[in-house]
Amino acid sequence: MSDNEIDQNENLMSVDSSDEDSNDSEDEESSMKDQKDQVGNLKINKKWTDRERVLLLCSRGSVARTRHLINDLKRLMPHIRSEAKYGKSKSMADDLNEMSELANCTKCLYFESRKGRDVYLWMSHIDGGPSAKFLVRNLHSMNELNMIGNCLKGSRPILSFDPKFDEKPHLNIIKNLLFNIFKTPNHHPKSQPFIDHIFNFALTVDENIWFRNYQIINEKENELQEIGPRFVLQLIRIFDGSFCGAVLYDNPEYLSPNHFRRQLKLQKAAEFNLKNQQKEEQKIKEKIIREVKLDDPIGEIFNTKSEDNKNNDDDENMEEEEVEKEEKKKKIKIKNNQELNAAKTLRRKILKGRIRKKKAKKTIKK
Repeated sequence: MSDNEIDQNENLMSVDSSDEDSNDSEDEESSMKDQKDQVGNLKINKKWTDRERVLLLCSRGSVARTRHLINDLKRLMPHIRSEAKYGKSKSMADDLNEMSELANCTKCLYFESRKGRDVYLWMSHIDGGPSAKFLVRNLHSMNELNMIGNCLKGSRPILSFDPKFDEKPHLNIIKNLLFNIFKTPNHHPKSQPFIDHIFNFALTVDENIWFRNYQIINEKENELQEIGPRFVLQLIRIFDGSFCGAVLYDNPEYLSPNHFRRQLKLQKAAEFNLKNQQKEEQKIKEKIIREVKLDDPIGEIFNTKSEDNKNNDDDENMEEEEVEKEEKKKKIKIKNNQELNAAKTLRRKILKGRIRKKKAKKTIKK
């Protein structure tokens, strides 16, 4: 090779190396930019964007068990804001909507207790509805159950819904309500970045909702352990607005607890009446048995009076008693008449005395 060719090759090699260096630097710069963009996106995603809060309160006169349930829900749901007990009033819808707006809450959970035994749950979306009313049954708190499972305070749950919720429109509305209320917003300041428990909402054949809370022990083997609390919700009505409005759905299978209590009372009353009837029938039977007299030939020897004389004596005694009663009635009538006459005479005398006094006054004036 000549000297000129060698110089040309060296120049080409230097150009190639410079191109490679420039390409490497460009790749590094692009990768750095991508990493910065990713970090920036992560920072943006870490912001607390879902600002939904839930107002939780109960009515006055609520049972201790409902108060314990409310405390359990406060521990499990960090996005809840509690409020003092609410007294019953006719303007319940307006008051609760105003209270939730003042607390910057978009959802509301209201436990209403009646007669110290019946518990009702209102779930409402404050911004224009919908809202639903449930009857709470079989309510048990975490301390009462004393389960083995446990979860971190403020950790985020997985919401598990029965597939039957998607089959009917009214169940779909309830599913959306439950999802928006029980979900913990991402990056909430009071929440922890862990998912260690599951809120399960199961549907029964009669469309009752069973709430259960489970701890995730092993994800691979799908091993769960119940924590508590637990309760059953029976749907009563779904309303168009927040705590009011047109009725979107009315449960035809719902019967109030008063109906069942009335049936029990009627059943007890029927049992009591049946026992009384049996007692009366027994008394009548005993009386009939006593009235039946058998012939006693030996007893006739010791009878000093005949049966005819006995019957005559009984008749005479009955007549004497009737005469005495009539005489007493006559005496009472005479006394009443005498008292009336005496009262009339007194009244006449009083009136005459008043008239005389008036006449005397008139003469004096003249």
